[in-house]
Amino acid sequence: MYFELRKNYDNSQLVNLTIATPGLGTQNYICRHPDHVDPTFKPSKLLLVRRVKSFACNPWWEKEVLKSIGFEDKKYGDAVVIVKNTSDMCAMLWKVKHLVKIVPIKLPNKLPTMDDLNGTYLHENGTFYVVPKVESIREEAVEQFINNPKKLNHHIIQDKLRLKWLQGNLM
Repeated sequence: MYFELRKNYDNSQLVNLTIATPGLGTQNYICRHPDHVDPTFKPSKLLLVRRVKSFACNPWWEKEVLKSIGFEDKKYGDAVVIVKNTSDMCAMLWKVKHLVKIVPIKLPNKLPTMDDLNGTYLHENGTFYVVPKVESIREEAVEQFINNPKKLNHHIIQDKLRLKWLQGNLM
């Protein structure tokens, strides 16, 4: 951009680029180099939308947009809704961007199956965690360890040492 130019930078090196975007018209971009290529990225499929402003004191059309997004039952408190990242939904979110906080959800490479749905967690920064199901062999090993009669826990050790102390056999 022009305000980022340094003293030794020549304006003739800037390249004007016009991009036609559906719904937004044409936009002019200024590239520093003629062979400039934007880095590729994969947009997220889902968005975590958190309402940060209240319903009160907003025009009716913004309230209607919030209701159509899914905030109709969540008028009070810190409400969260998960929506698809589509052009229609982005257009609605653009109208109420001052009332909500939008966070893209980062999904793992391997999506969970129906059996793994109990071990999922969505963090507030948009990271979706999948905790794998504990195998039955591990559960049995933990049960055997807890119920092992040869294992000394602190209650047994405390009782034995107290009895030895009272009998005078500790030393």
